[in-house]
Amino acid sequence: MTFLTTEHAYFSGPAPRVFAHRGLHLDAPENTAGSFRAALAAGTTFIETDVVGSKDGVAIIAHDLTLDRVSSHTGPLSDYTAAELAEIDVGGEGFLTLSQAFEQFPTARFNIDVKDNAAIDGVVHAVNHADARDRVLITSFSAGRRRATIARIPGVASSASAAEFAVIAAATRLGVTPPLPLVQALQIPERAGGITLVSEQMVERYHGAGLEVHVWTVNDEETMRRLLGIGVDGIVTDRADIALRVVNS
Repeated sequence: MTFLTTEHAYFSGPAPRVFAHRGLHLDAPENTAGSFRAALAAGTTFIETDVVGSKDGVAIIAHDLTLDRVSSHTGPLSDYTAAELAEIDVGGEGFLTLSQAFEQFPTARFNIDVKDNAAIDGVVHAVNHADARDRVLITSFSAGRRRATIARIPGVASSASAAEFAVIAAATRLGVTPPLPLVQALQIPERAGGITLVSEQMVERYHGAGLEVHVWTVNDEETMRRLLGIGVDGIVTDRADIALRVVNS
């Protein structure tokens, strides 16, 4: 049975959608409360973010599994508790937990990439405790991690992992109805490995299978306009401010 995205609260409202990739981090670091606040102030509803599991099993808003790139600390994030991470400076504030993000930004819809297995329990707890499943989409590059997470959050929206998308894309190219392993969206680059993944014909076929198409990570206005012109449903971007201007025009 084809799942209609319009049946899920996460996909309610007009498309195309602008996903603020790790927030809008022009003046505040990525994946912080400041970057999320800036994205929402710019006018988007959708925040794309990532979560990693802390030492005590809390889902922490962070893209990297280590602290090296974003702070003066080094080593795995999983060596620290949530309380300890809250005290580590990432541009004037500490690491945010997923639960705190739900509480601080109650109108936002979150697109959550589960980055490691240690984050699964924390994500499940945060989403269920906040009763936030209608404003969450779960994804992961790992099919097993994605499926393990959504199995414990009944009815949550989800997008395909890399391996799952490869199967869907191959079937779609052949004109065969693709297997849809509890996914409602494809979040993909325009091209990968020299292969075009997003064209007008492919978008039509993905839509025919009942899937939304969100393209990442698009930061220039010309490309945004071209992709929207062939019917994509969402743009994942570091420049939500530019994408919103394009969509509104």
